[in-house]
Amino acid sequence: MSDSDDHQRTIGYGASALNYIKKNMLPAYPRCYELWYTYSAGYNQGLNRAINEAIKSEGRVSTDEMLTLYGRFLSPIRLGDRLDEVGTKVSKEVEELVDSLKLSADATSDYGAALEQASEKIKSVADPKKLQTYVTHLVKSTQSAVVSNRKLESQLLESKKHIENLQSSLEAIRYESLTDELTTLSNRKHFENSIERSIEQAKTGGNGFALLMTDIDHFKKFNDTYGHQTGDQVLRLVALAVKQNIKAKDIACRYGGEEFAIILPQENLDAAAEISERIRVAVMSKELVKRSTGENLGRVSISVGIAIYRNTDNVHSIVSRADEALYAAKNAGRNLVKSEKDLADAEDQVDVA
Repeated sequence: MSDSDDHQRTIGYGASALNYIKKNMLPAYPRCYELWYTYSAGYNQGLNRAINEAIKSEGRVSTDEMLTLYGRFLSPIRLGDRLDEVGTKVSKEVEELVDSLKLSADATSDYGAALEQASEKIKSVADPKKLQTYVTHLVKSTQSAVVSNRKLESQLLESKKHIENLQSSLEAIRYESLTDELTTLSNRKHFENSIERSIEQAKTGGNGFALLMTDIDHFKKFNDTYGHQTGDQVLRLVALAVKQNIKAKDIACRYGGEEFAIILPQENLDAAAEISERIRVAVMSKELVKRSTGENLGRVSISVGIAIYRNTDNVHSIVSRADEALYAAKNAGRNLVKSEKDLADAEDQVDVA
């Protein structure tokens, strides 16, 4: 996507954010602007749902409600707080487990001492009654050790369950931090991590990859005409078309508002073009109908740009080439797939002419 298109799109989100601030008579704090910008862009589905519910219930979003929503959905410390909470629980669980093991070790040591003492005494005992007393004592010690071991076993099983639950919580937090809530694709942060890793692997292992940059055609106009909720459905539709036409090893991400990035490991240009075309056709094949009214909204389309990894590439260079190809698809009429090879061929034709 060109700087001009990016400028127009983000300016639109900014203008929309300011309109919401004015409409709800809110102070123009930076966090307030961030909240309404995020709402306008549709990046955070949970936030959008909460705002829509507040407007439906109260007719507007108050300053207090705005601050609450910011803290709940956008505050940079929110994820850190959750990680700290899980970390504290893990530490507590480990401490309790260590205490239990220490108690068990003490009990085992006491039982061993009791066995050793009884063994020495039994050697010199001739009186059956005294022998019976020692045996009874040994039985009680043994029973006590069995109870202690069973208790420890139960505690270990319970701790195992707790730690597994905490591991699931950590995995859920990690998933949330790397996933776009609206589309359930990976988010921009995951894309940045993944493409850096893909470049590193390509440099060391020799396995290249293809990068697709896709953009929904005329999305801002569609969003302005039919509203953000319908726009969200379009984003989900495109995300679904992407998911259904890539492999498990491929990495699909929501790169920006209506822009998606897809990393195809070990794929060449022909394979990447075929996958791109399948995604483009899948999006076009879906006819949009507004559920609330039954109104037919027609179809949406996407444009796709393709770049193939080169040995000299860094993140900026390969993303720039894919963006240039995407922009070429837009300029050529949209609803098209263009690759960096198409750009090179067009340049060659110009040179020959």
